[in-house]
Amino acid sequence: MITLPNIPQFFKPTQASPVSLTSLILSNNSSASDIVHGILGKIPLSPWVIYLLLALGSLLLLLVCVCVCVCCCRRRRKKRRQQRRDAHVKVASLSGQTTSALVQPSTGESSDAKKQPRGKLLYSLEFNAALSELTVGIKQASSLKAMDIGGTSDPYVKVYILPDKTKTCETKVLKNTLNAVFNEHFNFQISKAMLLKSVAVLQVFDFDRFSKHDIIGELRLKLGQVDWNHVIEEWRDLEEPSKTEEENLGEICFSLRYVPTASKLTVVILEAKNLKSTDLDGSSDPYVKVQLALDKRKWRKKKTSIKSNTLNPYYNEAFTFKVTLEQIQRVNLVISVWDHDPMTPNDPTGKIFLGSDAPGNQLRHWADMLSNPRRPVAQWHTLLSAEQVNASLTLKKKIPLVRKIPF
Repeated sequence: MITLPNIPQFFKPTQASPVSLTSLILSNNSSASDIVHGILGKIPLSPWVIYLLLALGSLLLLLVCVCVCVCCCRRRRKKRRQQRRDAHVKVASLSGQTTSALVQPSTGESSDAKKQPRGKLLYSLEFNAALSELTVGIKQASSLKAMDIGGTSDPYVKVYILPDKTKTCETKVLKNTLNAVFNEHFNFQISKAMLLKSVAVLQVFDFDRFSKHDIIGELRLKLGQVDWNHVIEEWRDLEEPSKTEEENLGEICFSLRYVPTASKLTVVILEAKNLKSTDLDGSSDPYVKVQLALDKRKWRKKKTSIKSNTLNPYYNEAFTFKVTLEQIQRVNLVISVWDHDPMTPNDPTGKIFLGSDAPGNQLRHWADMLSNPRRPVAQWHTLLSAEQVNASLTLKKKIPLVRKIPF
């Protein structure tokens, strides 16, 4: 029987006990926690503040991920809808047409299809020869073209007489309707000889407080072809606006705020755009005059700074006037845009006035200010020529002395 020699103890394999492995893991975890505590200890903040910041950071990261996912989903949906619309348009355009019709469409039919109906307007005309007075009545409009996104419009009608155009009248604005009932009448002083050479222009606009008013359609009535032996009242289809309309003088945006308890009227001139160029280089150096007239007499005025070489100036300048509650009913606000010229007299490029006797949108803006005290009301206005405003407002030279005014 063969006997093996005794193997030394250090050559015998040893089995690692679970207790030693657990202790090793615990030692590693303790060293990691010591490192984390060491890093946190170097930050000059309380631990709960650090944990709160980490939680907020994680929440912010999660919100960013959610927003990215939502944007991606919306883009995919929009792309799918666009593809469906394109496919639907292609199918609709191909259905019921021959190859020759697709290659060579009829020019007459296509031009008629492009003409969309703009609606109808019921108006009246009456001339009083003894008083040399023309009365234009705006009765109602129906089936107007929708100009807003919601499928409606905010229509109003502007009336003036060419070629003189010293007076422009506007109806009230009716909100969210395509079938408006106005029942308003406007009088124009005009001789019989001038009447036969004039044209009455009735323009239907869509009102928008913060942008240019879009024209829906218009009627141009040659007054020399009208039978004035009786009152004219008829419906007519609105036509496409004439492209030979007068030049655009630009638009101006300003806000009004009246505080009755403090007797303060604040006018903030915000900006203007598309002003008429008066310099040879096609630019202008515009500034704005803000003038108050009391009882049709010039009272107080202020003006903005001058903006050089621009047709779209931005001002954001505020002017405050002391106007009592009794005076506000008799005050007119005149806003005029001027071109500064150091060598020659300054030229007015456009004008507008507001007050209790102002027409159309100007009256609406003034009424909104009075009905919303202590709250600024901003609105865009189309500038008119100085001749038009002066003919309507008829301001006198200057206001009498304060002691002579019975307040």
